Amino acid sequence: MSTLLEISERLQRGKAKDVMALVQTALDEGISAKEILEGSLLVGMGIIGEKFKNNEVFVPEVLVAARAMNKGLEILKPFMADAGIEEKGTIVIGTVKGDLHDIGKNLVKIMMEGKGIKVVDLGVDVTAETFVEQAIENGAKIICCSALLTTTMNEMQAVVETLEANPAKGDIKIMIGGAPITQVFCDKIGAHCFTADAASAADEAINMLIGA
Repeated sequence: MSTLLEISERLQRGKAKDVMALVQTALDEGISAKEILEGSLLVGMGIIGEKFKNNEVFVPEVLVAARAMNKGLEILKPFMADAGIEEKGTIVIGTVKGDLHDIGKNLVKIMMEGKGIKVVDLGVDVTAETFVEQAIENGAKIICCSALLTTTMNEMQAVVETLEANPAKGDIKIMIGGAPITQVFCDKIGAHCFTADAASAADEAINMLIGA
């Protein structure tokens, strides 16, 4: 079995120590940081994302796989700048004002990082102004808003309106998601994208960033 394939398989099983050791082995074998990132870490996390979307694995498996990926990245990061590896784009993510739920948001963050996207996590109870200010400050192309409560989902409309009113908005897009959110609601408030699960959110983010 090739080292890259072995890294991918151990990552999918959440074996963080094995992933760290194998990433170092791959580097010692002369495999480039870019190859290791794209040919093993992102591949492994992508497989987990698809399995999660298809209900073949669940939240605990995703979390341990993400931890293994991050441990592998710790070994790889000093070599990534030298290899000229660039992120595929930046997004800001947070749970809207008045809502303290973060499991869904954290899963979306994991899936997006697994696609090579830089994620700026604003946490929970995030105001519309903070979403927009941080997106502009970080050069983000997408604002991702999460809500679990029907009482807080209307805060997403405030984010849309705040962005629209900002002269520095550029071509920033707004993606929304969460248990009570639907495509109908997305269309109603004028957001750019709705996805029903974390893996789909990552796929759509890639499409939006490539098209940006």
